Amino acid sequence: MSAITQPATPLALVLAAGEGTRMQSATPKVLHKVAGLSLIGHAMMTAQGAGIHRIGVIIGPGRADVGAEATRVLPSAQLFTQNERRGTAHAVLQAEEMMKEGASALVILFGDTPLVQPESLKSLLAALDEPGVGVAVMGFEAQNPKGYGRLLMEGAALLAIREEKDASAEERAITLCNGGVMALKGDIALPLLKAITNENAQGEFYLTDCVGLARREGHAARVVLVEEAEAQGVNDRTQLAACESVMQQRLRLSHMRAGVTLQAPETVFFAHDTKIARDVTVEPHCVFGPGVRIDEGAVIHAFSHLEGAEVGPGASIGPFARLRPGAKLGEKARIGNFVEVKNAEFGPGAKANHLSYIGDATVGAGANIGAGTITCNYDGFRKFKTEIGAGAFIGSNSALVAPVSVGAGAYIGSGSVITADVAQNALAIARGQQVVKADWAIGFRARPENAKKGGG
Repeated sequence: MSAITQPATPLALVLAAGEGTRMQSATPKVLHKVAGLSLIGHAMMTAQGAGIHRIGVIIGPGRADVGAEATRVLPSAQLFTQNERRGTAHAVLQAEEMMKEGASALVILFGDTPLVQPESLKSLLAALDEPGVGVAVMGFEAQNPKGYGRLLMEGAALLAIREEKDASAEERAITLCNGGVMALKGDIALPLLKAITNENAQGEFYLTDCVGLARREGHAARVVLVEEAEAQGVNDRTQLAACESVMQQRLRLSHMRAGVTLQAPETVFFAHDTKIARDVTVEPHCVFGPGVRIDEGAVIHAFSHLEGAEVGPGASIGPFARLRPGAKLGEKARIGNFVEVKNAEFGPGAKANHLSYIGDATVGAGANIGAGTITCNYDGFRKFKTEIGAGAFIGSNSALVAPVSVGAGAYIGSGSVITADVAQNALAIARGQQVVKADWAIGFRARPENAKKGGG
Protein backbone atom coordinates (compact mmCIF):
# COMPACT_ATOMS: atom_id res chain seq x y z
CA MET A 1 0.00 0.00 0.00
CA SER A 2 1.32 3.44 -0.88
CA ALA A 3 1.31 6.25 1.68
CA ILE A 4 -0.18 9.69 1.06
CA THR A 5 0.71 13.13 2.33
CA GLN A 6 0.35 13.50 6.08
CA PRO A 7 -0.26 17.07 7.34
CA ALA A 8 -0.34 17.81 11.04
CA THR A 9 -4.12 18.13 11.42
CA PRO A 10 -6.58 15.24 11.93
CA LEU A 11 -9.71 14.70 9.86
CA ALA A 12 -13.08 13.46 11.14
CA LEU A 13 -15.79 11.87 9.03
CA VAL A 14 -19.32 11.49 10.38
CA LEU A 15 -21.43 8.74 8.81
CA ALA A 16 -25.05 9.89 8.58
CA ALA A 17 -26.50 8.17 5.52
CA GLY A 18 -28.70 5.61 7.28
CA GLU A 19 -32.47 5.85 6.91
CA GLY A 20 -33.34 4.96 10.51
CA THR A 21 -36.62 3.25 9.67
CA ARG A 22 -37.04 1.91 13.21
CA MET A 23 -37.60 5.45 14.45
CA GLN A 24 -41.00 5.35 12.71
CA SER A 25 -40.60 9.00 11.80
CA ALA A 26 -40.76 11.33 8.81
CA THR A 27 -37.69 13.02 10.32
CA PRO A 28 -34.32 11.42 9.51
CA LYS A 29 -32.88 9.61 12.50
CA VAL A 30 -29.82 11.82 12.84
CA LEU A 31 -32.02 14.93 13.06
CA HIS A 32 -33.77 13.74 16.20
CA LYS A 33 -32.50 15.62 19.24
CA VAL A 34 -30.86 14.92 22.57
CA ALA A 35 -30.58 17.87 24.96
CA GLY A 36 -31.80 20.20 22.23
CA LEU A 37 -29.16 19.27 19.66
CA SER A 38 -29.48 16.86 16.74
CA LEU A 39 -27.74 13.50 16.96
CA ILE A 40 -25.49 14.45 14.06
CA GLY A 41 -24.76 17.75 15.79
CA HIS A 42 -23.53 15.90 18.87
CA ALA A 43 -21.12 13.81 16.77
CA MET A 44 -19.74 16.92 15.09
CA MET A 45 -19.42 18.84 18.35
CA THR A 46 -17.58 15.89 19.89
CA ALA A 47 -15.04 16.01 17.08
CA GLN A 48 -14.59 19.75 17.55
CA GLY A 49 -14.23 19.28 21.29
CA ALA A 50 -11.35 16.89 20.61
CA GLY A 51 -9.59 19.56 18.57
CA ILE A 52 -10.62 18.22 15.15
CA HIS A 53 -11.77 21.06 12.92
CA ARG A 54 -11.66 19.43 9.47
CA ILE A 55 -14.94 17.54 9.38
CA GLY A 56 -16.75 15.76 6.56
CA VAL A 57 -20.27 14.38 6.71
CA ILE A 58 -21.61 11.51 4.59
CA ILE A 59 -25.35 11.80 3.99
CA GLY A 60 -27.92 9.77 2.09
CA PRO A 61 -29.40 10.66 -1.32
CA GLY A 62 -32.03 13.40 -1.24
CA ARG A 63 -31.19 14.33 2.33
CA ALA A 64 -30.62 18.06 1.93
CA ASP A 65 -32.16 18.49 5.38
CA VAL A 66 -29.37 16.46 6.98
CA GLY A 67 -26.78 18.42 5.03
CA ALA A 68 -28.37 21.70 6.11
CA GLU A 69 -28.17 20.70 9.77
CA ALA A 70 -24.53 19.67 9.40
CA THR A 71 -23.55 23.02 7.90
CA ARG A 72 -25.65 24.86 10.48
CA VAL A 73 -23.65 23.20 13.25
CA LEU A 74 -20.35 23.75 11.41
CA PRO A 75 -20.45 25.94 8.27
CA SER A 76 -17.04 24.63 7.14
CA ALA A 77 -18.19 21.00 7.11
CA GLN A 78 -17.86 19.25 3.75
CA LEU A 79 -20.78 17.11 2.57
CA PHE A 80 -20.63 13.85 0.60
CA THR A 81 -23.47 11.61 -0.59
CA GLN A 82 -23.58 7.82 -0.39
CA ASN A 83 -26.02 7.03 -3.19
CA GLU A 84 -25.82 3.26 -2.65
CA ARG A 85 -25.79 1.77 0.84
CA ARG A 86 -23.02 -0.78 0.53
CA GLY A 87 -21.58 -0.69 4.02
CA THR A 88 -19.63 1.54 6.36
CA ALA A 89 -16.32 1.39 4.50
CA HIS A 90 -18.11 2.27 1.28
CA ALA A 91 -19.68 5.24 3.06
CA VAL A 92 -16.30 6.52 4.26
CA LEU A 93 -14.86 6.28 0.76
CA GLN A 94 -17.42 8.77 -0.51
CA ALA A 95 -15.12 11.37 1.08
CA GLU A 96 -12.08 10.09 -0.80
CA GLU A 97 -11.28 13.50 -2.26
CA MET A 98 -11.12 15.01 1.21
CA MET A 99 -8.92 12.17 2.42
CA LYS A 100 -6.56 12.71 -0.50
CA GLU A 101 -5.80 16.14 0.95
CA GLY A 102 -4.04 14.24 3.72
CA ALA A 103 -4.39 14.17 7.49
CA SER A 104 -2.37 13.17 10.54
CA ALA A 105 -5.23 10.83 11.47
CA LEU A 106 -8.68 9.88 10.24
CA VAL A 107 -11.38 9.59 12.91
CA ILE A 108 -14.66 7.97 11.89
CA LEU A 109 -17.80 8.63 13.92
CA PHE A 110 -21.45 7.74 13.51
CA GLY A 111 -24.22 10.31 13.35
CA ASP A 112 -26.48 8.30 15.66
CA THR A 113 -24.15 7.93 18.67
CA PRO A 114 -24.54 11.20 20.61
CA LEU A 115 -22.87 10.18 23.88
CA VAL A 116 -19.28 9.79 22.67
CA GLN A 117 -17.09 12.25 24.56
CA PRO A 118 -14.21 14.37 23.23
CA GLU A 119 -11.85 12.77 25.74
CA SER A 120 -12.42 9.39 24.08
CA LEU A 121 -11.44 10.76 20.68
CA LYS A 122 -8.33 12.29 22.23
CA SER A 123 -7.46 8.86 23.65
CA LEU A 124 -7.88 7.27 20.23
CA LEU A 125 -5.57 9.86 18.69
CA ALA A 126 -3.06 9.33 21.50
CA ALA A 127 -3.10 5.56 20.82
CA LEU A 128 -2.07 6.25 17.21
CA ASP A 129 1.00 8.03 18.53
CA GLU A 130 2.31 4.78 19.98
CA PRO A 131 5.08 3.26 17.84
CA GLY A 132 3.75 0.90 15.20
CA VAL A 133 0.04 1.50 15.90
CA GLY A 134 -2.06 2.13 12.79
CA VAL A 135 -5.61 1.60 14.06
CA ALA A 136 -7.39 2.49 17.33
CA VAL A 137 -10.91 1.33 18.11
CA MET A 138 -13.37 2.41 20.81
CA GLY A 139 -14.55 -0.63 22.77
CA PHE A 140 -16.69 -1.44 25.79
CA GLU A 141 -17.73 -4.35 27.99
CA ALA A 142 -21.38 -5.11 27.22
CA GLN A 143 -23.87 -6.46 29.73
CA ASN A 144 -25.64 -8.05 26.76
CA PRO A 145 -23.41 -8.18 23.67
CA LYS A 146 -26.15 -9.29 21.26
CA GLY A 147 -26.08 -7.28 18.05
CA TYR A 148 -22.61 -5.81 18.53
CA GLY A 149 -19.40 -6.62 16.72
CA ARG A 150 -16.94 -8.47 18.98
CA LEU A 151 -13.35 -7.41 19.62
CA LEU A 152 -10.95 -10.33 19.29
CA MET A 153 -7.93 -9.71 21.49
CA GLU A 154 -4.53 -11.20 22.18
CA GLY A 155 -3.27 -9.47 25.30
CA ALA A 156 -3.40 -5.71 24.64
CA ALA A 157 -3.40 -6.25 20.88
CA LEU A 158 -6.62 -6.13 18.86
CA LEU A 159 -6.58 -8.95 16.32
CA ALA A 160 -9.87 -8.35 14.54
CA ILE A 161 -13.44 -7.09 14.82
CA ARG A 162 -16.00 -9.76 14.05
CA GLU A 163 -19.49 -8.69 13.05
CA GLU A 164 -22.05 -10.81 14.91
CA LYS A 165 -23.52 -12.36 11.75
CA ASP A 166 -20.05 -13.58 10.81
CA ALA A 167 -19.02 -14.67 14.32
CA SER A 168 -18.66 -18.24 15.56
CA ALA A 169 -20.50 -19.43 18.66
CA GLU A 170 -17.29 -19.02 20.66
CA GLU A 171 -16.77 -15.47 19.38
CA ARG A 172 -20.37 -14.54 20.18
CA ALA A 173 -19.71 -15.37 23.82
CA ILE A 174 -17.20 -12.49 23.97
CA THR A 175 -18.49 -9.44 25.86
CA LEU A 176 -15.85 -6.96 24.70
CA CYS A 177 -17.65 -5.14 21.90
CA ASN A 178 -17.01 -2.63 19.17
CA GLY A 179 -18.08 0.90 20.06
CA GLY A 180 -18.07 1.97 16.41
CA VAL A 181 -15.71 4.93 16.55
CA MET A 182 -12.36 4.24 14.90
CA ALA A 183 -9.17 6.16 14.25
CA LEU A 184 -6.70 5.35 11.48
CA LYS A 185 -3.17 6.65 10.97
CA GLY A 186 -3.45 9.31 8.30
CA ASP A 187 -0.90 7.97 5.83
CA ILE A 188 -2.42 4.47 5.70
CA ALA A 189 -6.15 5.31 6.03
CA LEU A 190 -7.10 5.58 2.37
CA PRO A 191 -5.08 2.56 1.17
CA LEU A 192 -6.62 0.44 3.94
CA LEU A 193 -10.14 1.51 3.10
CA LYS A 194 -9.68 0.83 -0.60
CA ALA A 195 -8.36 -2.66 0.15
CA ILE A 196 -11.58 -3.75 1.93
CA THR A 197 -13.73 -6.30 0.11
CA ASN A 198 -17.36 -7.37 0.58
CA GLU A 199 -16.68 -11.06 1.13
CA ASN A 200 -18.95 -11.55 4.14
CA ALA A 201 -22.45 -12.70 5.06
CA GLN A 202 -23.98 -9.31 4.24
CA GLY A 203 -22.05 -8.66 1.04
CA GLU A 204 -21.08 -5.25 2.41
CA PHE A 205 -17.82 -3.33 2.76
CA TYR A 206 -17.16 -3.37 6.51
CA LEU A 207 -15.12 -0.58 8.07
CA THR A 208 -14.20 -3.07 10.78
CA ASP A 209 -12.07 -5.03 8.29
CA CYS A 210 -9.48 -2.26 8.63
CA VAL A 211 -8.13 -3.98 11.74
CA GLY A 212 -7.22 -7.26 10.07
CA LEU A 213 -5.88 -5.54 6.96
CA ALA A 214 -3.72 -3.19 9.01
CA ARG A 215 -2.24 -6.09 10.97
CA ARG A 216 -1.36 -7.92 7.74
CA GLU A 217 0.51 -4.79 6.69
CA GLY A 218 2.47 -4.82 9.95
CA HIS A 219 0.50 -2.17 11.84
CA ALA A 220 -0.74 -2.82 15.38
CA ALA A 221 -4.30 -2.14 16.52
CA ARG A 222 -5.35 -0.92 19.97
CA VAL A 223 -8.61 -0.66 21.91
CA VAL A 224 -9.63 2.39 23.95
CA LEU A 225 -12.16 1.28 26.56
CA VAL A 226 -15.16 3.45 27.46
CA GLU A 227 -18.29 2.94 29.55
CA GLU A 228 -21.05 1.07 27.75
CA ALA A 229 -23.38 4.09 27.88
CA GLU A 230 -20.93 6.14 25.83
CA ALA A 231 -21.20 3.73 22.93
CA GLN A 232 -25.02 3.76 23.01
CA GLY A 233 -26.47 4.31 19.55
CA VAL A 234 -29.98 5.39 18.61
CA ASN A 235 -32.14 3.17 16.44
CA ASP A 236 -35.58 3.72 17.96
CA ARG A 237 -37.44 6.01 20.36
CA THR A 238 -36.58 3.87 23.37
CA GLN A 239 -32.86 4.27 22.73
CA LEU A 240 -33.36 7.98 22.06
CA ALA A 241 -34.93 8.34 25.51
CA ALA A 242 -32.10 6.31 27.08
CA CYS A 243 -29.51 8.64 25.52
CA GLU A 244 -31.45 11.68 26.72
CA SER A 245 -31.39 10.29 30.25
CA VAL A 246 -27.62 9.75 30.20
CA MET A 247 -26.98 13.18 28.69
CA GLN A 248 -29.17 14.93 31.25
CA GLN A 249 -27.37 13.21 34.10
CA ARG A 250 -24.04 14.38 32.67
CA LEU A 251 -25.29 17.95 32.35
CA ARG A 252 -26.73 18.02 35.86
CA LEU A 253 -23.48 16.79 37.37
CA SER A 254 -21.48 19.27 35.32
CA HIS A 255 -23.56 22.23 36.49
CA MET A 256 -23.53 21.18 40.15
CA ARG A 257 -19.77 20.69 40.08
CA ALA A 258 -19.49 24.21 38.66
CA GLY A 259 -21.32 25.71 41.64
CA VAL A 260 -25.00 25.58 40.64
CA THR A 261 -27.58 24.48 43.21
CA LEU A 262 -30.15 22.06 41.82
CA GLN A 263 -32.71 21.39 44.53
CA ALA A 264 -34.13 18.34 42.76
CA PRO A 265 -31.64 17.50 40.01
CA GLU A 266 -33.63 14.65 38.51
CA THR A 267 -36.50 17.05 37.68
CA VAL A 268 -34.41 19.65 35.83
CA PHE A 269 -33.69 19.34 32.10
CA PHE A 270 -30.90 21.21 30.32
CA ALA A 271 -29.94 21.89 26.72
CA HIS A 272 -26.47 20.93 25.54
CA ASP A 273 -25.39 24.60 25.54
CA THR A 274 -26.99 25.89 28.75
CA LYS A 275 -24.57 28.26 30.52
CA ILE A 276 -25.09 28.84 34.23
CA ALA A 277 -22.77 30.81 36.51
CA ARG A 278 -21.95 29.81 40.06
CA ASP A 279 -24.31 30.47 42.95
CA VAL A 280 -27.39 30.17 40.77
CA THR A 281 -30.26 28.22 42.33
CA VAL A 282 -32.59 26.15 40.17
CA GLU A 283 -35.72 24.91 41.88
CA PRO A 284 -37.56 21.70 40.85
CA HIS A 285 -39.18 21.03 37.48
CA CYS A 286 -37.43 23.63 35.33
CA VAL A 287 -36.65 23.16 31.63
CA PHE A 288 -33.86 24.91 29.73
CA GLY A 289 -34.08 24.98 25.94
CA PRO A 290 -31.14 25.91 23.71
CA GLY A 291 -29.40 29.26 24.05
CA VAL A 292 -29.89 30.05 27.76
CA ARG A 293 -27.37 31.96 29.87
CA ILE A 294 -27.83 32.60 33.60
CA ASP A 295 -25.55 34.96 35.53
CA GLU A 296 -24.38 34.66 39.14
CA GLY A 297 -26.84 34.63 42.00
CA ALA A 298 -30.01 34.33 39.94
CA VAL A 299 -32.85 32.11 41.11
CA ILE A 300 -34.95 30.07 38.71
CA HIS A 301 -38.06 29.13 40.61
CA ALA A 302 -40.04 25.93 40.10
CA PHE A 303 -41.86 24.98 36.90
CA SER A 304 -40.23 27.63 34.72
CA HIS A 305 -39.32 27.17 31.05
CA LEU A 306 -36.47 29.14 29.45
CA GLU A 307 -35.23 29.16 25.86
CA GLY A 308 -32.90 31.57 24.09
CA ALA A 309 -32.87 33.84 27.13
CA GLU A 310 -30.27 35.79 29.11
CA VAL A 311 -30.83 36.23 32.84
CA GLY A 312 -28.78 38.82 34.67
CA PRO A 313 -27.08 38.53 38.07
CA GLY A 314 -29.41 38.26 41.04
CA ALA A 315 -32.53 38.09 38.87
CA SER A 316 -35.56 36.07 39.93
CA ILE A 317 -37.59 33.99 37.49
CA GLY A 318 -40.86 32.22 38.21
CA PRO A 319 -42.38 30.10 39.53
CA PHE A 320 -44.31 29.10 36.42
CA ALA A 321 -42.56 31.66 34.19
CA ARG A 322 -41.75 31.35 30.52
CA LEU A 323 -38.82 33.09 28.88
CA ARG A 324 -38.83 32.78 25.10
CA PRO A 325 -36.03 33.58 22.63
CA GLY A 326 -34.75 37.13 22.86
CA ALA A 327 -35.65 37.65 26.50
CA LYS A 328 -32.88 39.63 28.23
CA LEU A 329 -33.19 40.40 31.91
CA GLY A 330 -30.95 42.85 33.71
CA GLU A 331 -29.50 42.66 37.20
CA LYS A 332 -32.08 41.87 39.89
CA ALA A 333 -34.96 41.95 37.40
CA ARG A 334 -37.99 39.93 38.45
CA ILE A 335 -40.29 37.83 36.29
CA GLY A 336 -43.00 36.25 38.39
CA ASN A 337 -45.61 33.53 38.15
CA PHE A 338 -47.42 33.02 34.85
CA VAL A 339 -45.47 35.77 33.09
CA GLU A 340 -44.27 35.23 29.52
CA VAL A 341 -41.45 37.29 28.02
CA LYS A 342 -40.46 37.13 24.35
CA ASN A 343 -37.87 39.24 22.51
CA ALA A 344 -37.96 41.81 25.27
CA GLU A 345 -35.32 43.46 27.42
CA PHE A 346 -35.83 44.27 31.10
CA GLY A 347 -33.47 46.77 32.68
CA PRO A 348 -31.95 46.36 36.14
CA GLY A 349 -34.59 46.00 38.83
CA ALA A 350 -37.52 46.00 36.40
CA LYS A 351 -40.28 43.60 37.29
CA ALA A 352 -43.39 41.89 36.02
CA ASN A 353 -44.59 39.80 38.91
CA HIS A 354 -47.92 38.34 37.83
CA LEU A 355 -49.90 37.07 34.86
CA SER A 356 -48.48 39.22 32.05
CA TYR A 357 -47.22 38.93 28.48
CA ILE A 358 -44.37 41.21 27.45
CA GLY A 359 -43.25 40.72 23.85
CA ASP A 360 -41.15 42.84 21.49
CA ALA A 361 -40.49 45.44 24.15
CA THR A 362 -37.93 47.29 26.23
CA VAL A 363 -38.66 47.83 29.90
CA GLY A 364 -36.49 50.42 31.62
CA ALA A 365 -34.68 50.05 34.91
CA GLY A 366 -36.95 49.88 37.93
CA ALA A 367 -40.17 49.87 35.91
CA ASN A 368 -43.14 47.92 37.31
CA ILE A 369 -45.53 45.93 35.14
CA GLY A 370 -48.85 45.28 36.88
CA ALA A 371 -50.73 42.00 36.84
CA GLY A 372 -52.61 41.16 33.65
CA THR A 373 -50.66 43.60 31.47
CA ILE A 374 -49.98 42.71 27.85
CA THR A 375 -48.05 44.33 25.03
CA CYS A 376 -50.20 44.04 21.91
CA ASN A 377 -47.30 43.50 19.50
CA TYR A 378 -48.88 41.70 16.54
CA ASP A 379 -51.57 42.90 14.13
CA GLY A 380 -51.88 39.59 12.31
CA PHE A 381 -49.18 40.47 9.78
CA ARG A 382 -46.39 42.43 11.47
CA LYS A 383 -44.69 42.78 14.85
CA PHE A 384 -44.35 46.15 16.58
CA LYS A 385 -42.35 47.36 19.56
CA THR A 386 -43.37 48.77 22.93
CA GLU A 387 -40.96 51.01 24.86
CA ILE A 388 -41.44 51.47 28.61
CA GLY A 389 -39.17 54.00 30.28
CA ALA A 390 -37.20 53.67 33.49
CA GLY A 391 -39.31 53.85 36.64
CA ALA A 392 -42.61 53.72 34.76
CA PHE A 393 -45.61 52.13 36.49
CA ILE A 394 -48.04 50.13 34.37
CA GLY A 395 -51.31 49.55 36.23
CA SER A 396 -52.89 46.11 36.35
CA ASN A 397 -54.92 44.79 33.43
CA SER A 398 -53.52 47.30 30.95
CA ALA A 399 -53.00 46.74 27.22
CA LEU A 400 -50.20 48.62 25.46
CA VAL A 401 -50.97 48.64 21.73
CA ALA A 402 -47.69 48.79 19.83
CA PRO A 403 -46.01 50.71 18.43
CA VAL A 404 -46.22 52.80 21.56
CA SER A 405 -43.89 54.48 24.04
CA VAL A 406 -44.40 55.09 27.76
CA GLY A 407 -41.97 57.67 29.10
CA ALA A 408 -39.73 57.37 32.13
CA GLY A 409 -41.59 57.73 35.41
CA ALA A 410 -45.02 57.74 33.72
CA TYR A 411 -48.09 56.07 35.23
CA ILE A 412 -50.70 54.06 33.38
CA GLY A 413 -54.03 53.74 35.15
CA SER A 414 -55.26 50.21 35.76
CA GLY A 415 -57.47 48.77 33.03
CA SER A 416 -56.23 51.19 30.38
CA VAL A 417 -55.81 50.49 26.67
CA ILE A 418 -52.91 52.70 25.60
CA THR A 419 -52.76 53.47 21.87
CA ALA A 420 -50.71 56.69 21.87
CA ASP A 421 -47.34 57.64 23.35
CA VAL A 422 -47.26 58.78 26.98
CA ALA A 423 -44.79 61.47 28.02
CA GLN A 424 -42.42 60.97 30.93
CA ASN A 425 -43.94 61.48 34.38
CA ALA A 426 -47.44 61.77 32.88
CA LEU A 427 -50.56 59.87 33.97
CA ALA A 428 -52.51 58.13 31.21
CA ILE A 429 -55.99 56.72 31.79
CA ALA A 430 -57.83 55.13 28.88
CA ARG A 431 -61.01 53.44 30.07
CA GLY A 432 -64.74 54.09 30.17
CA GLN A 433 -65.97 56.46 32.90
CA GLN A 434 -67.54 54.70 35.87
CA VAL A 435 -71.26 55.35 36.38
CA VAL A 436 -72.97 54.61 39.75
CA LYS A 437 -76.77 54.38 40.10
CA ALA A 438 -77.84 54.34 43.74
CA ASP A 439 -80.10 51.46 44.88
CA TRP A 440 -80.35 50.11 41.31
CA ALA A 441 -79.83 46.53 42.50
CA ILE A 442 -82.91 46.63 44.79
CA GLY A 443 -85.24 47.32 41.90
CA PHE A 444 -83.47 44.82 39.67
CA ARG A 445 -83.95 42.00 42.15
CA ALA A 446 -87.64 42.96 42.65
CA ARG A 447 -88.58 42.38 39.04
CA PRO A 448 -91.03 39.45 38.63
CA GLU A 449 -88.84 37.80 36.00
CA ASN A 450 -85.93 37.74 38.48
CA ALA A 451 -87.83 36.14 41.36
CA LYS A 452 -86.22 32.96 42.66
CA LYS A 453 -87.90 29.84 41.37
CA GLY A 454 -86.17 27.42 43.73
CA GLY A 455 -83.04 25.38 43.16
CA GLY A 456 -79.89 27.00 41.99
